[in-house]
Amino acid sequence: MTAAGVVHTAPDAAIMFDSPLLPGTLVRRYQRFLADVALDESGQVVTAHCPNSGSMLSVNEAGSRVWLSPADGPGRRLRYTWELVAVNGTLVGINTGRPNRIAAAAIAAGRIPELSGYSSIRREVKVGTNSRIDLVLEKPEGPPCYVEVKNVTLRRGGNGAPVEFPDAVTSRGAKHLKELAALAGTGARAVMLYLAQRDDADAFAIAADIDPDYGTGLAAAMDGGVEALCYACHVSTKAIVLAGRLPLIAP
Repeated sequence: MTAAGVVHTAPDAAIMFDSPLLPGTLVRRYQRFLADVALDESGQVVTAHCPNSGSMLSVNEAGSRVWLSPADGPGRRLRYTWELVAVNGTLVGINTGRPNRIAAAAIAAGRIPELSGYSSIRREVKVGTNSRIDLVLEKPEGPPCYVEVKNVTLRRGGNGAPVEFPDAVTSRGAKHLKELAALAGTGARAVMLYLAQRDDADAFAIAADIDPDYGTGLAAAMDGGVEALCYACHVSTKAIVLAGRLPLIAP
């Protein structure tokens, strides 16, 4: 039996919430990992864990409708985890712990054609001296495929605006690009997989105005053989399901 608030994988590769999410209103997000939320049912203001270290630009406006998962695990100081926010009628998943599981489940179910044909998936695999790759795909013949997964929530503007990454300067993200390029240089496949936990955009772009170095870093990595993919997700209060591929507006 899973603990309340844990997400599990269904046979159709949907990542489903094990317990009903609790609706509320965002009061404020602060200190990166904390959010105060007024619960609908009781009106009580509770402090929830915010599992997102980015700026959360475009998805952290006070007064927004949000949904929390209950956290009953032993040792948890906070009883709730912030999972979803409604932005202009669209549900957005803000939990950066979800994309790796979404990606692994979708690849296993054959939902990402570009990453099909592999017989095994390993997660959090150590490479080099002090790094880990999110996913390594392997098959009996041919080189392995190294996949780094990034969570995407940023969307600025109205109709026609793309989803974007990153939402803050990310030296860690730039480091991952260099690591992928080095792996591609050995003859392996190296893939940067961006997962947008929202489905209200038709394209994906790099927010070079926020982090110019990341934009140039991705361009250099792609020149070095790194592949870049972006997929949207359909998000509901029941589950998160991989949706269609988004075209990349080249950096």
